[in-house]
Amino acid sequence: MALTLGLSLTACGTTEDGDGGSSSNGDAACDLKLAFFGPETGPAAGLGKPIIQGAQLAVDQYNADAECEVEFVKFDSQGSPDEAPSLATEVAGDEKIIGVVGPAFSGESAAAGPIFAEGGVPTVSPSATNPTLSENGWDTFHRALGNDATQGPAAAKYIQDTIKSESTFVIDDASEYGAGLAGIVKDTLGDTVVGNDTIQVGDTDFSATVTKVTDSKADTVFFGGYYAEATILVGQLRKGGFDGTFVVADGVKDPAYLDAKAAAEGTIITCPCIPDTDPAVADFASQYEEEFGEAPGTYAAEAYDAASIFLAGIGEGIDTREDMLAFVNEYDEKGITKQLKFDESGEPADVHVYAYTVKDGAIVPEGEIE
Repeated sequence: MALTLGLSLTACGTTEDGDGGSSSNGDAACDLKLAFFGPETGPAAGLGKPIIQGAQLAVDQYNADAECEVEFVKFDSQGSPDEAPSLATEVAGDEKIIGVVGPAFSGESAAAGPIFAEGGVPTVSPSATNPTLSENGWDTFHRALGNDATQGPAAAKYIQDTIKSESTFVIDDASEYGAGLAGIVKDTLGDTVVGNDTIQVGDTDFSATVTKVTDSKADTVFFGGYYAEATILVGQLRKGGFDGTFVVADGVKDPAYLDAKAAAEGTIITCPCIPDTDPAVADFASQYEEEFGEAPGTYAAEAYDAASIFLAGIGEGIDTREDMLAFVNEYDEKGITKQLKFDESGEPADVHVYAYTVKDGAIVPEGEIE
């Protein structure tokens, strides 16, 4: 669907009714806010930036034709579970905030989720992938991408079928996201895993882990974690003598990872995020680049979709969290990245996982992992 058509639906506030037609619930609501919740600063800010900008683009385009503008507010968690509860309490206390694009990361989602649920704040995360987030009974939780119960097996499938690894070493960063994902990959690979280790977010000396990897004779390393540690880890692995394939996931899909230069070449990155080269997002990518002067980064399109759901509700006149939650739960429309529809636990009905590779200093899409 062309972006302009999707924007038209958002501005008009139309959704399909039970007979397959469309309905409008009156004038757009006024004096409301849409929030971003995630890292704007800190070591993970690179992953937060495209999410902020994707949501900002949706709000700006809505406001361009709106009689009542929606205010876009940002809550900078720095991606930290420790910062999340107080910020979530602040969000819940502002009744003008009718929805949240986020939280961005799994750890902060786990910390903020109960507060959002108690406050009745609908959330749609464009990027948090830990599977257990939808198992907590929070009726306010939704995500616009597949979780690690799909990404983990897809990564393992790529390692087995494409790389044809005979011996894989699995490393995680002890975070809610990284440890959960690495555990799924480890369990899926089974007997071909020759070792595993855990590092800590913020560490810079991974010599002990490098020794374990080289001693294991692994031909592949899978790392579950974020780009700040991955950039250092891959460099130390290469210097330590590891010459096999380095496989990571969406937490590493950021241009800052390319700071590892030659050490990063050949890295495989999995992500439940649609490539910006896909024809389905071509119009979005063009308008994003025109607005921000750069190509959309990881989860920019998913953030646009998440924001557009809330904006469609506002366009129909929804002005309470309770009504917005019902609207999100029943939403079923074509978005930029996929058909946007959620099951009873808040998981998306339409899930895809893609592979990317670092080639000639760039992150290049390879295609969907079938």
